[in-house]
Amino acid sequence: MSYIYNLLIYLYSLTVRLISPFNKQAHAFVHGRKDQFKKISDAIGPYDEIAWFHCASLGEFEQGLPVMEAFRRTFPRHKILLTFFSPSGYEVKKNNAPADYVFYLPMDKARNAKRFIKIVRPRIAIFIKYEYWFNYMNELYANKIPLFYVSAIFRKNQHFFKTWGWWFRSQLQKVSWFLVQNESSAELLDSIKIFHHEVSGDTRFDRVIKVMETSKELSVLESFKGNNKVLMAGSSWAPDEDILRSFMILAPENLKLVVVPHKTDEAHINEIKDKFSRWNTVCYSKADETTIPNAKILIVDVMGILSGLYRYADIAYVGGGFGVGIHNILEPAVFEIPVLFGPNHQRFQEAQDMLQLGGGFSIKNKEQFQSVMERLLAEPESYNKASLASKKYVNSNIGATDKVIWKMKEYIVAG
Repeated sequence: MSYIYNLLIYLYSLTVRLISPFNKQAHAFVHGRKDQFKKISDAIGPYDEIAWFHCASLGEFEQGLPVMEAFRRTFPRHKILLTFFSPSGYEVKKNNAPADYVFYLPMDKARNAKRFIKIVRPRIAIFIKYEYWFNYMNELYANKIPLFYVSAIFRKNQHFFKTWGWWFRSQLQKVSWFLVQNESSAELLDSIKIFHHEVSGDTRFDRVIKVMETSKELSVLESFKGNNKVLMAGSSWAPDEDILRSFMILAPENLKLVVVPHKTDEAHINEIKDKFSRWNTVCYSKADETTIPNAKILIVDVMGILSGLYRYADIAYVGGGFGVGIHNILEPAVFEIPVLFGPNHQRFQEAQDMLQLGGGFSIKNKEQFQSVMERLLAEPESYNKASLASKKYVNSNIGATDKVIWKMKEYIVAG
C-alpha cells in the first residue's frame, strides 16, 4: 500500500507539472516550489527552535490563526514555520502571516520528507483540520517529533473507516494527539482503536470572535448602507449570483445587495456587472462619496476584507453551496444575523448545527431563496429568532484554542 501511495503522489506531481504551462493555479503550484529546499535552508537559523504549522489553504489558515497567535504568546522562544499546500493560501499569506517563515510544502515524497525534517528540525508539528501526508507523518514519527491535528473532523465515508482502509488507519497511530471538533469524530476514531484524542471544538469560533471585536468602520459601506437593509453575499460563485439576480428583481426598495465574489479576476467582475446591469451598480475599488449612496448593488472587487464587511449586513448569503461546498458561515453568524447557503453543506458541522438551531437556512433554488428572504424581511419575530440563534451558537462554542494550547504544554515547556 505504501508503494501505491507513493506512486499516486508521483503521478499527481507529474500531472501538475504537465498542465502548469496552461493552468494559472498549477503554474503557481510548480513555480512556487522551485528551489524550495535552498530557500528553506537559507532562511532557518542553526539554533532556531521551530514549531511547524501546516495548512492546506486559506480556510485552514483562518482556522489555525488563533492557535498560532496563542502559541506565540505561550512559547515565545519558538519560531513559527508555516507551510501551505495550495497557492490560494500561500499567495495570499506569504507576506502577512503571523509566522517567521512561510513556504509551500514540498510534495509528500519520501526523500522530500526526510530532507525537509532534516533542515527544519521542528520541535513540534501542528496540522490544521486535515491533510494526511503519510511520508511526512512517518518521518516525524521516526524522529520522535510530536504531531498534532487541530480542529480535526472525521466522517464515516472517509477511507480510514472502510474495510480496505487498514493501511491508512495504521498511519493514524503515528499522530501524537488529535484535537477533534465533535463527539462523532471522537467516536469514529474509537471505532478504529485510535484513542489518543479529545474533543476540543473548532478554533474558527475563536477566530471569528476576534474578527468581530477588531472589525473597523468602512466609510464606503456606511455610505452605501445608509438607512437601508443590506443583504451580504460572501464568497459567491456564478450559480449563487444567478439566484441573487432573480431575487433582486422582486426585492424591496429599501434592500441593497453587496456581492463579494470568491474570484475577483477582471472577467468574473465583468460577468457580475452584466448580470446586475439593470440596477445602479458600483465596484468597491471605484466607489466614492458621490457614487456610493445611490448605488443599489456594490461589487467588492478586492480580496481579504470579507469577514469585516459582515458587520454591515442584516442578512448573509454564503456561496459555494452549488459547487464543491459552502464557504465560512461562521464569519457572518458572529455578527448575529441569519445566514443562507446552498444545498452542498453536508460536510460542514457548523451548517448542520445552524440549521438545527434556526440560525441557518439551506436553499436549493431561487424559489426557496425568495421564500426564506421574504419571511425574514417581513416577519420581525422570525428574523429576531434566527439572529439570536446565530449569536448563541457562536458564543457557546468559543474556547477551543485554550484547550489546544493546554494540551501542547504536555509536550513543550512554556516560556
